[in-house]
Amino acid sequence: MAASSLLALIDDIATILDDVSVMAKVAVKKTTGVLGDDLALNAQQVTGVNADRELPVVWAVAKGSMLNKLILVPAALAISAFVPWLITPLLMLGGAYLCFEGFEKVAHRFWPHGGDEEHEKLALALADPKVDMVALEKDKIKGAVRTDFILSAEIIAITLGVVANAPLLTQVTVLASIAIAMTIGVYGLVAGIVKLDDAGLYLSQQAGGFQRSLGRAILVGAPWMMKSLSIIGTAAMFMVGGGILVHGVPALGEMMHHIEESAHALPGVGGVLGWLANPLGGAIAGIVAGGIVFMVVSLAKRLFKRG
Repeated sequence: MAASSLLALIDDIATILDDVSVMAKVAVKKTTGVLGDDLALNAQQVTGVNADRELPVVWAVAKGSMLNKLILVPAALAISAFVPWLITPLLMLGGAYLCFEGFEKVAHRFWPHGGDEEHEKLALALADPKVDMVALEKDKIKGAVRTDFILSAEIIAITLGVVANAPLLTQVTVLASIAIAMTIGVYGLVAGIVKLDDAGLYLSQQAGGFQRSLGRAILVGAPWMMKSLSIIGTAAMFMVGGGILVHGVPALGEMMHHIEESAHALPGVGGVLGWLANPLGGAIAGIVAGGIVFMVVSLAKRLFKRG
């Protein structure tokens, strides 16, 4: 009797772990856009910090990120337990925000106005010996933690959408696993990225020819990698955010399904086009939605300033 109970318990645990594994993989896939942006943004947050303070700043932001998730995960579980109907609206809101943020990045890239001023202020502050660098560092950490809260909320909301119909234990396990893994993964990579230039400089000063060549390649490639991360993260935000909006509107979701089926039916290239149809459709929907939200927000800001 005891043996059969133990076997049943082991079977239940194995089933739960299998469900957790599958749902965690789906959640990771759906949060790719947020992760790319999270990685690029946090690597940029330490710009202007002294080289010997880069890792302490990353560590401080990572601790703030974990605190954010300690707040967000219980909140998500409470929503799932008591007001589950809020999950879809929150996901739609989160998807719209992702699209808006992606469009805002593109708009600032082609019509720069705010970003250049911030860089100029930072450069002037760093050149002024009277500036309190400790206060500047604290401000950067606070700003990074605030940004992380928004992005972490997106990750938790998307994950909650994946596990919404799962048992409570599975929800808790998946949400906690994603929160911990994302924090360690993102900030571990950020720490490596911000130290790439130091690694490149160290290698370029070594005696071996291969080491010097590798060091110079890292020094040349690091800025390009940061730009690539930013571009990939922005594109993924449109795809993920637009995909959330498309699946949240039944008519759009049905239309996307028909387009995907039609693409698959094409001879020769049907497999490739069918595979591309969903992410490209989501990206187009994301760009349109982001543009609409961006115009509404810009208009509201102008009216608020006038008032």
